[in-house]
Amino acid sequence: MLPRPCHYPKPSFRQDNAIRALSAALLAAALPATAYAQDGAAPGVETAGGKTEIPDPASPIFEGEQQDGFPTIEAGEQPLPELPQSEQQDSALPGTLPPPPDGQVAFEADAVEYTSDGDTVTATGNVILREENAVLRSDTVVYDRKAGIITASGNTVVRTDDQQSVRADRVIYDRIGGGITATGNVRFVDAEGNQLFTDTVQLTDAFEVGSMEDLLLSLREGGRLAARSGERLEDGSVQLRQAAYSACAVETSDGCPKKPSWRVTAREVNYSAADKRIRFEGARLELFGLSLLPLPGLTLNTDGEPVSGFLIPNIRFSESNGVEVSGSYYWKLAENKELTASAYVFSDVPPMVSAQWKHLTDKGAYQITGYGTYSRRISSFTGIPTSERDPRGYLFANGRFQFDPNWSFTGSARIASDRTFLRRYDISRDDRLRSIAELERIDRDSYFSLAGYATQTLRLNADQGQVPIALPVLDYRRRLADPVLGGKVELQVNTLAITRTEGQDTQRAFAGARWDLRKLTPAGQAVTFTALARGDVYHSDQNGLTLTPSYRGDSGWQARAIGLVAADVQWPFVGEAFGGTQVLTPRVQFVASPPIRNLAIPNEDSRAVDLEDSNLFALNRFPGYDRVEDGARITYGADWQLTIPGWRLDATVGQTYRLDNQRNLLPSGTGLSDQFSDFVGRTRIRYRDFLKFTHRYRLDKDNLAIRRNEFDATVGTARTYGEIGYLRLNRNITTVEDLQDREELRLAGRVAFADYWSIFGSGVFNLTDREEDPLSGSDGFEAVRTRLGFAYQDDCLELGFTWRRDFADSGDARRGNTFQLNFALRNLGFR
Repeated sequence: MLPRPCHYPKPSFRQDNAIRALSAALLAAALPATAYAQDGAAPGVETAGGKTEIPDPASPIFEGEQQDGFPTIEAGEQPLPELPQSEQQDSALPGTLPPPPDGQVAFEADAVEYTSDGDTVTATGNVILREENAVLRSDTVVYDRKAGIITASGNTVVRTDDQQSVRADRVIYDRIGGGITATGNVRFVDAEGNQLFTDTVQLTDAFEVGSMEDLLLSLREGGRLAARSGERLEDGSVQLRQAAYSACAVETSDGCPKKPSWRVTAREVNYSAADKRIRFEGARLELFGLSLLPLPGLTLNTDGEPVSGFLIPNIRFSESNGVEVSGSYYWKLAENKELTASAYVFSDVPPMVSAQWKHLTDKGAYQITGYGTYSRRISSFTGIPTSERDPRGYLFANGRFQFDPNWSFTGSARIASDRTFLRRYDISRDDRLRSIAELERIDRDSYFSLAGYATQTLRLNADQGQVPIALPVLDYRRRLADPVLGGKVELQVNTLAITRTEGQDTQRAFAGARWDLRKLTPAGQAVTFTALARGDVYHSDQNGLTLTPSYRGDSGWQARAIGLVAADVQWPFVGEAFGGTQVLTPRVQFVASPPIRNLAIPNEDSRAVDLEDSNLFALNRFPGYDRVEDGARITYGADWQLTIPGWRLDATVGQTYRLDNQRNLLPSGTGLSDQFSDFVGRTRIRYRDFLKFTHRYRLDKDNLAIRRNEFDATVGTARTYGEIGYLRLNRNITTVEDLQDREELRLAGRVAFADYWSIFGSGVFNLTDREEDPLSGSDGFEAVRTRLGFAYQDDCLELGFTWRRDFADSGDARRGNTFQLNFALRNLGFR
């Protein structure tokens, strides 16, 4: 099938609106990319003065001019040998251009013709001319000795030692006056890699741009700047008149021209190569051909680095705050420091301000963000305003510092004035804020951590006094080789201190050792032997303030010893199946431990226990350290993996059998409380990048009732896709608040239409009823949050409109609708 032809208008600058004509000529009339396939040039444009190529900065022809392909002047190089003095007679010699008064010109050529008086020399065929710090290559070079004029024509390229270059149909170099004139399809590349396209340009002998007309500047970091004319000022900068800038592509994927989605027009533009900066005067933003708003003081860096200036404002409407308009100013204080200040104006509540500070040091980086306003503060328990005016705000800071290859520090702090501020102003939907400080040392065989944790709850009716503060938290591990039996030995020391302002306090310390030995048998089985020994010491007080009795433990000092041995055998079988490869791996594990004092120990970090595929073969199914499974058990199961071209499927299933039928400390409903555990498994299916499906389940051992049913699926491409997530826990655990049943559904999707448009939506739905959770207020179907919107996205513009609805109140954060309009422009940093 023949490609669809493209039609190219012949633009002219002699139109009523010069800026529109310039943009159409230099940004909208692109030539097909295939027209330049042989020489590696990228798509071009046409100007009033004729066709001008616009190579991509990464194209082969650009690389050649920047790196190699031109001979350089080697140290000690001399001009070509001269004829005897008697034959020179002050005339040009074959192979050597006649020297002007200040010296000789070294060159190479296939052929040389010269007049009898020696005033004019013509070199043709692969001419290479060397002039101090520059090299010229051309098809033909004519040198006027008396005038000191070198004229090169035909595929002419001049390149300097500092990687600047100019390509043109014709180049005239005045060796005496020091000027360079390039005409015809001119492409000038500066030392930073920015490309200037024009029909005529004047350069100094130092390769500084003089005057030019009908030009196009292609920046190395992306974007094109077109102008009707330009000239070099005394300070070395270039002033452009009647200019237009855009970061958008000027042709479609099949090589046909297209108009840019946006552009910035300006009365004048000042381009300073020394400062790597472009300054606009009289700038206005046009979106889809419509002039929207002025951009006073707009500046860009040609190297892509951000510069100080205003950011595009955001517009939003919410049920809680009414109409919101926010604007920001960005300060580039240094290469490693920046500050952004923002103001928010609302129709229904007092205004708010924020600031964000970022700093990169030689050891690491950190940032600090703060929000502040003066409005009604909300009660932590009732969600009802307690005053008319009070300071409200939020502080967030984080950072990481690497002191040397081993030592590092990581910190994060999150503090809110009250429990509804973040949601009221749509900053975050987290229901708890965690602050962390951690000092670490990591090398090949050891790990050290000294940390502290604090949490602020944002849940209404929750007691902050019951929230723990962990300080200090110390963990040290050392790995050693076993010189007797082989394998690895890991030593560990851990301490923890938990404090509550209105609750139980707990301190813990333990030391332990673990030995692992892994062997492969001649039959192909992978056998792992493990032995573990640990001694714990605990101290706690005010235990009665903990609401769940099984978490309290005995007050005062408590100690226990832990011993454990285990053997794990895996036997993989590989074969062909369904046109692919399958791997079936049966697995059996034996774990034994004597009775352990568990209930006498406070339970701080082992509360959320449940049988899952991820902990089926764990030595201890409890998370954390405070609870440890005892007794003897056998766990058995299998992994199956099938790989077919484009497809991948893997599945896991297993069960545990306890060798004694005594009641253990695992709560009923977790799937681990009886002698036989429930069946647990996971299935994952993937087809290329089009389909991803994961299903996790737990089946009751007695009647195969589904106790856990969870799946996540994604189908589609990057532009059109659907997502679904579902979770249902049917464990019937009513005595432990951390293990309540719940059911929820999550949906999301996006459908692309036309070339760049799409619609999207998502929703979160609570399906829990009172039978599953007596404390639930849902009737079995309750929308939590929904979202719907449309978006436009091309190579340089992101535009979107979103409608979100919240179905639950939280203090002064009301249920209702939120509408938001946002857009981002490539290279301008607006979002």
